[in-house]
Amino acid sequence: MAEPSEQTASRTPAFIIFGLVAVVFIFAFINSKSSGLSFYPLDQFNVKPILGKGPVGTFTITNVTLWMALTVAGIALLLVMGTRGRALVPTRMQSVAEMAYGFIYKMVEDVTGKDGLRYFPYIMTLFMFIVFSNFLGLLPLSFTTTSHIAVTAVMAVAVFLAVTILGFVLNGAGFLSLFWISSAPLALRPILALIEVISYFVRPVSHSIRLAGNMMAGHAVIKVFAAFSAIAVISPLSIAAITAIYALEVLVCFIQAYVFTILTCVYLKDALHPHH
Repeated sequence: MAEPSEQTASRTPAFIIFGLVAVVFIFAFINSKSSGLSFYPLDQFNVKPILGKGPVGTFTITNVTLWMALTVAGIALLLVMGTRGRALVPTRMQSVAEMAYGFIYKMVEDVTGKDGLRYFPYIMTLFMFIVFSNFLGLLPLSFTTTSHIAVTAVMAVAVFLAVTILGFVLNGAGFLSLFWISSAPLALRPILALIEVISYFVRPVSHSIRLAGNMMAGHAVIKVFAAFSAIAVISPLSIAAITAIYALEVLVCFIQAYVFTILTCVYLKDALHPHH
């Protein structure tokens, strides 16, 4: 085991490099402000009509509408067109579709048990929509629909309501046993029940914000570094940072779709088997 002094010495170069990079970016930011350069990282999340420049109404076709339609088209292309041949030796598209199907099927079975497999189509649809939306959002000049809380909140609330209604339909008043921890000491059960109720109603909030926040944060950071790449002094550092963050975003796109889906399975398990 390394001595504390050795650990401190090994960390020193990293701190120096981080400090130098921070100083350079602060200097560049101050310089950009003085030269009149301005950028708005959150502008990429604005909802805009595709045709014209008027206000966005209920039936206005916006950039969100377009990229949602492209997401649905991409899913249909993969799962319908890619598997219609049902070849014994699958094509690349059929292999990807089968891998996605098997991956989600195994997840639902492992988390919820055999009882949860009847809800597999809904969970599969959620996963495919989120993962396609996330990855399409990485394309240049695209729009990430899952970066909007309005989109993720609809999905999260739909999961919350579906699971809650299903829990009462299948278990009746017995669904309330989800909040009563019978294995805890009797004196603590009311307190724990209150905590369980609060955490249950917070589920759609955390479920939606987690996905939207991660998508928005990653794209905003890329936009910030892209703006700095116009400054010659730090353009190499900026381009390197963009490349690294973009690679990280590829991983985050899949992980966030996985997290949203597996949490849906966990919530479904609570509805199917509410007893602690």
